[in-house]
Amino acid sequence: MRSTNSEGHYLAPGVEQSVKVVILGPFAVGKTTLVAAVSEIRPASTEERMTKAGEAIDTLQGLSDKATTTVALDFGRLTLTDDIVLYLFGGPGQPRFSYMIDELMQGALGGVVLVDTSRLTESWDAMGRLEEAGLPYVVAVNAFADSPRYGENELRQALDLAPSTPLVECDVRRRESAKKPLIALVSHLLSRPRLEPAP
Repeated sequence: MRSTNSEGHYLAPGVEQSVKVVILGPFAVGKTTLVAAVSEIRPASTEERMTKAGEAIDTLQGLSDKATTTVALDFGRLTLTDDIVLYLFGGPGQPRFSYMIDELMQGALGGVVLVDTSRLTESWDAMGRLEEAGLPYVVAVNAFADSPRYGENELRQALDLAPSTPLVECDVRRRESAKKPLIALVSHLLSRPRLEPAP
């Protein structure tokens, strides 16, 4: 996708490639934080306070400090290089909002799946959705201080990752670290035959 004249007001003149990226993963894994950390514009967010009614539906085990949740999407923008800009769409993590993920993936060229090593199996759904949509993706382990640490081979085996799927570790609270999975994704996309939307 090439930038249009209307984008000229918002993007540097040399930007020629705009890439839609979806950020997926389970509830409370850091998707909103990642988008906020890297976005060069004020991110759009649909964070709402958790309610007692929501507690009856959403599993909060081990997440007692979680006070807000994304109910639709997060949106941000990152100019990655002189000619590539990323449009970031963070999806909700609760199963009750899963129908929104299919819509968010439309037009995306790839995705980032955030993982918490204390809840590895909860990321399988996001990985499966991207695979079903034919979208390449990167798995990013968000380095929570109290989560267990595993070696790359252990993680790849536990997540059943293809050898070609990039696996990175990051701290989504820190801008430079949060950019690592996005850089890995673009490198992964560029290594493929063509950079184009999935059919």
